[in-house]
Amino acid sequence: MIGVELAKLARRPRGWVAIGLLCLLPVVVAVFVDVTHLAPPPGQGPALLSAVLSNGSLFPAAALAIVLPLFLPIAVAVVAGDSIAGEASSGMLRYLLTRPVGRTRLLAAKLIALIAYVLVAVVAVAVTSYITGRLLFGDAPVAVTSGGVTTNNVVANSLSGTGLTPEGVLFRTLGAVAFIAVSMLGVGAIALFLSTLTDSSLGAALGALAALIASEVLVALNAASSISPYLPTRYWLAWLDFFRQPILWRDIDRGFAIQAVYVLVFLAAGWANFASKDITS
Repeated sequence: MIGVELAKLARRPRGWVAIGLLCLLPVVVAVFVDVTHLAPPPGQGPALLSAVLSNGSLFPAAALAIVLPLFLPIAVAVVAGDSIAGEASSGMLRYLLTRPVGRTRLLAAKLIALIAYVLVAVVAVAVTSYITGRLLFGDAPVAVTSGGVTTNNVVANSLSGTGLTPEGVLFRTLGAVAFIAVSMLGVGAIALFLSTLTDSSLGAALGALAALIASEVLVALNAASSISPYLPTRYWLAWLDFFRQPILWRDIDRGFAIQAVYVLVFLAAGWANFASKDITS
């Protein structure tokens, strides 16, 4: 069943088109920055984009910052929203359940396929942007002197202003990839739950995106500060703390924890609804 769901996902052109567009957008941004040599000043524009002109090693992180607020959640919500609702609208769901396949097993297979899609999407953005960053901006090491101490083999500066070695950049980028992937699983869990409530895959995707937009609005609203720490998008940008020296783990840990709660709660709700739902299509 898992292999069937992975094969079905791989055969859907829109999934690959979405990943292609996710990878293309940072490349376009990199080309413009390279041609004009005009990167936004620190604190403005996508995070870490101001640092890529001197060295392209941080461009994967900048690329993830470009696609995270809007484009990556849309891609994940569309795929997750189509998981159950898409089968129902096409009339395939009843056929699938007439075979000796339990509903729990089917939902688990859909979840694993969604996890695979999220990982492929996030890793594809990171890898293509790394190649783009090296080709356009280079990654030659430099020597940085701070407090009378010279550090060699530095390829980039952290957000704290200290030098980062190639190994340090790789470790921090992998941490950012893992954090963003888990955050997108939170999005996918909400959309998958909504997909069990409706026969419209578009409705499920739009419902998940509406929940995320509402979360963003409330996070920015001072009057909602009491509930802000529990909203799904509150810690989406905590992965930037991987690029500080030393790494600030407080918000990173909270981000992982809150996404784990959302994933567990909405998957459990989706399973409870799907397990008892009358399948009419």
